[in-house]
Amino acid sequence: MHIHLDALGGVAGDMFAAALLDAFPEHQAGVSASIRAVDARIACAVRAHNDGILSGARFTVSAPGTEPGPAPHRHEHPAHHDHPHPHDRGHQHGHQHEHGHGHAHDHGHRPWSEIRAALEAADLKPAVRAHALGIFGHLADAEARVHGIAVDAVAFHEVGAFDSIADIVAAAHLIAALEARSWSVSVLPLGSGRVRTQHGPLPVPAPATTLLLAGFATLDDGIPGERVTPTGAAILRHLCGDDPGRGRPRGILGRTGIGFGTKVLPGLSNCLRALVLEDGAASRPGRRDLAVIAFEVDDQSGEDLATGLDRLRAEPGIVDVVQMPVIGKKGRMMARIQVLVRPESLEAAIAACFRETTTIGLRYHQVEGAVLARAARTVEHDGRSVRVKIVARPGGPTAKAEADDARDRAGHAARVALRREAERRALEQEQEER
Repeated sequence: MHIHLDALGGVAGDMFAAALLDAFPEHQAGVSASIRAVDARIACAVRAHNDGILSGARFTVSAPGTEPGPAPHRHEHPAHHDHPHPHDRGHQHGHQHEHGHGHAHDHGHRPWSEIRAALEAADLKPAVRAHALGIFGHLADAEARVHGIAVDAVAFHEVGAFDSIADIVAAAHLIAALEARSWSVSVLPLGSGRVRTQHGPLPVPAPATTLLLAGFATLDDGIPGERVTPTGAAILRHLCGDDPGRGRPRGILGRTGIGFGTKVLPGLSNCLRALVLEDGAASRPGRRDLAVIAFEVDDQSGEDLATGLDRLRAEPGIVDVVQMPVIGKKGRMMARIQVLVRPESLEAAIAACFRETTTIGLRYHQVEGAVLARAARTVEHDGRSVRVKIVARPGGPTAKAEADDARDRAGHAARVALRREAERRALEQEQEER
């Protein structure tokens, strides 16, 4: 499954959560539970919304002591402080909530180190915690760079901290639960103008947002205002990593969801749309899209090259790696390497090839492949489990036992006998189930 984000109105943390919960409403309870695990005082709700043009959902958050409901446009921009005197709440950017919740930080800020400790201590699934720390870490790092301070000196304004925790934990829960193979995003509208903060007017996009969106494609659609918030940008950076230019792959369109922001844009729906694409290989039986990377190596020891290629095989998105001996210039023996990779993982795979081998140049192109339908079975024989792959061939199904499952059997004949018996039993099971 691949999820493409279409940033019609822009991207913010609440818009991301709303779009995915509109497409996958079965995860609403899980999102609420994860947020409560981090801070039981925060409540959230998903509400249907129609702006007169489109219908979708809004993700609303309440700080302690209030009920979740519609709120004005939120800006999750953190601030730093390294002095003890109280701060005002001027950097709420239109936020109308005033809460007297007795939090220990009566100066109106919540340090990133405190939020990080809360995430680490919360009863969250490990994947959810890892994604939340990753997104928050991007955000805190960008703010630290903007203000020229240490990351641990970054603090979130108290009201904004509740919004940021809810949005980021919701995003982390959904990313972990959906287990999408990859993500992509459309060209991003950056907006224009100024945003009011405690530090005074700042340009749009906010300085932290510009750092987080480095490498992403952008456009000016003529509509002013803050279109991508720092939290929205941090989520995109976490999802797209070092490949922000990843395009939308081919696939069958499945679910869709629309998440609205709270700001009203002139003549445009302020929404983020999620498009869920099923795997192209599954959607077109017998066909799959691949990219092929090829290069030669003549200055890396065989021992280290073998290690590097094993690491390549473990990279997400790489389907297979093969090598063959060839004669290169000056009569040198060299290894030709060919890597098969899913197209959406091409850039990451190229980076891995340069990292794990000594090559200084490579070639790549995209191809279409033909594949036979296959299924995996596990059969029991002679007191052990043997994995068997069943392949649907034109002349009838064939079976191939996993060689590693017979590795500890002494003698060639014994290993062959074990595998053949496992294959026979797997084919019998296949026939019985038809």
